[in-house]
Amino acid sequence: MGFRSWFGHGPQKAVRRTVRSHRTDSVLAQAPLVTSSGEAWAFATRAEFLMISAPEAPAGQGDDDAESRGAPSVVVHREWADVDRATYDMESNVIRVHWVDGDEPTPLTLDGRRSVLPQVLRERVQWSVVLAEPVKLPGGRSARVAVRRRADGELFSQVIGGRGVDLADPDVAGAIDAAEARVRSAAGLPA
Repeated sequence: MGFRSWFGHGPQKAVRRTVRSHRTDSVLAQAPLVTSSGEAWAFATRAEFLMISAPEAPAGQGDDDAESRGAPSVVVHREWADVDRATYDMESNVIRVHWVDGDEPTPLTLDGRRSVLPQVLRERVQWSVVLAEPVKLPGGRSARVAVRRRADGELFSQVIGGRGVDLADPDVAGAIDAAEARVRSAAGLPA
């Protein structure tokens, strides 16, 4: 898919240039986002997720007049293995991207046009998860360990602690280490 959407409306030239300068491969899906000002787009490539915003053009200026707008900015640029999960509320047309590092979820309010972005986002996150195992911890808490895949095929393990989980606690660390060793071994990685 190029930069044109199904209905002929694509991002302004400056946004397209910004995407080209930050991505590592071709765009699989894109969607315009609802913002309070300016223009914002979400892009999914084989390797990463990008969100780009651009200031609004002053009244009377053309959409592609980059000098009158100011430069677009990259709001989010993360590989798929950084995404813990994403949720899509069809009623509000909002995708929430949850990050493995505990950063606040990123809300993406789609503008209502038909887009394959929710499906592509789901597929790319699922592709990056090779194996995952939930870990029950003392006190009713939980965590997950996973083997994830980067776009270049590299496999690595990842630990995602639930709320209130202290990974430095010896009891927690023991359970996490054992689960991580199991998933790494099952994926053919050294324990």
